[in-house]
Amino acid sequence: MRRPTITDLAKASGVSVATVDRVLNGRHRVREETARRVYDAAQSIGYHAVGLLRQRVFEDLSQYRFGIVLQKPNQSFYQAFARELEVAALAVTSARIDIRIEFSAASTPTAIIEKLRAVSSRSQAVALVGPDYPALSTVVEELKESGVPVFSLLSDLASGVRNAYVGLNNRKAGRTAAWMIAKSADKPGKVACFVGSHRFHGHELREIGFRSYFRENAPEFEVLDTLINLETAEITHEATLNLLQKHPDLVGLYICGGGMEGAISAIREEGLAGKLIAIVSELTPESKAALADDIVTMVIGTPLPALCKELMALMIDAVERGDAAVPGQSFLPFEIFISENI
Repeated sequence: MRRPTITDLAKASGVSVATVDRVLNGRHRVREETARRVYDAAQSIGYHAVGLLRQRVFEDLSQYRFGIVLQKPNQSFYQAFARELEVAALAVTSARIDIRIEFSAASTPTAIIEKLRAVSSRSQAVALVGPDYPALSTVVEELKESGVPVFSLLSDLASGVRNAYVGLNNRKAGRTAAWMIAKSADKPGKVACFVGSHRFHGHELREIGFRSYFRENAPEFEVLDTLINLETAEITHEATLNLLQKHPDLVGLYICGGGMEGAISAIREEGLAGKLIAIVSELTPESKAALADDIVTMVIGTPLPALCKELMALMIDAVERGDAAVPGQSFLPFEIFISENI
């Protein structure tokens, strides 16, 4: 395949070859808007000097180093999250963002603290996904006192200490799951709810919302004791099979966090597609296929591009202007997926 030339780049960006040359060599000032257009075109066509163009376009801008700690490196959702964070960092036009992303393979305080300390050692602001442990709150407080703003993502932690939470209104997500089950069930019956751990504040809020909706609006349904699945497919699979055998009048279940693959495989094995209302979190290849097969009724998803864009803006504001510039919570509207809109 032919490598794009400077002429190809000029055509793609809608400027002259001479203008592209000025951007590349920095001989004369070019309007920021024009330089940015040339850079974007270079990215889109795979121009070989895109790295040099980035340097030229952003050389006069402020530079920031941000660190992010995510969970479960092998899960498709977190892989997508990492990609969107990198895209959002590159899309910032007012600054150059150097972003470092680490994954914590375990949800233990020790594992997360280790990753958090690693990224914070060279970062001006950090963000993380994790459970709410006292030991983790202590480290967040230490970082904040040392001038490193900390943001919680998806599930809140270190409330009153961290700078801001960025994610969904989890209580509303739980109530929405309950609403769908109550409105879709042929008749009242038993419903079940899985959480990864009550240490995940977001899971706990989803459970609270789920239960409160049934208590207030559909008391004829019986909400069973909450099941803890540690966000693993294996535990969820076994627990779902046990639920189905023990409660033949089960009409719906809600997976607040991870581990939905286990529920999907159990429903598939039992031949209950279309007979059980299953609500899961996040659109992934697995949940998308389950929607198409009528195994999952609805997916409540996080708008990752919007979240990552919001996070970049908040982190820049926190570094530049301090706590007063950052709201304590930033809720994003969640996405609803059913079989008809995937």
